[in-house]
Amino acid sequence: MESLALAFSSGWASGINSYLVVLVLGMADRVGAFASIPDVLGRWDVLTVAGLMYAFEFVADKIPYVDSAWDVVSTAIRPLVGGVVGVLIAGDSTALNELVGGVVGGGSALASHSVKTGTRMAVNTVPEPFSNIGISVGEDVAVLAVVWFAVEHPYAAATVAAVLLVAGLVLLWLAWRTVRRGWLRFRAWRERRTGRGPSPDQPV
Repeated sequence: MESLALAFSSGWASGINSYLVVLVLGMADRVGAFASIPDVLGRWDVLTVAGLMYAFEFVADKIPYVDSAWDVVSTAIRPLVGGVVGVLIAGDSTALNELVGGVVGGGSALASHSVKTGTRMAVNTVPEPFSNIGISVGEDVAVLAVVWFAVEHPYAAATVAAVLLVAGLVLLWLAWRTVRRGWLRFRAWRERRTGRGPSPDQPV
């Protein structure tokens, strides 16, 4: 069950920043030699590739619209990494099937990735770039904190990840409601400016 909790937390974090997850788990294995972390994640070649990709994503993730394009590219990558990490974690446990670990890790990664992608698209409707940068930094801090916490406290970290996932879904719903209302108001204002009122069956 501890492996399942760690797979869930790592999967949630992978949906936001999969390369940072690999870095944190790999460095934790290097520093503390935790039994719950697969040794393959601590290999220097894995850490080097993860570090280079994280450096690229760190920059791309803070540029409006570039981040959304990168999210589209990462739609296959983040859930895959979450699933692979889940399989590796479950593979080190005799009490948990690797398939279950992969499904848990990949599923939570896909859910959090969907929340991130939708939220970023909503944030990109705001003209100033500072909101985007602030959210990106906050995501990195959350991933680092949750994964590092999950290494020693998997159950508590899984609870935190679940709460953050639900909160993200609610935030995404509220953000898109706000964007939709703003768009409808803008469309009504534009039609009044051009002398064309909205049709009777058209929402305002």
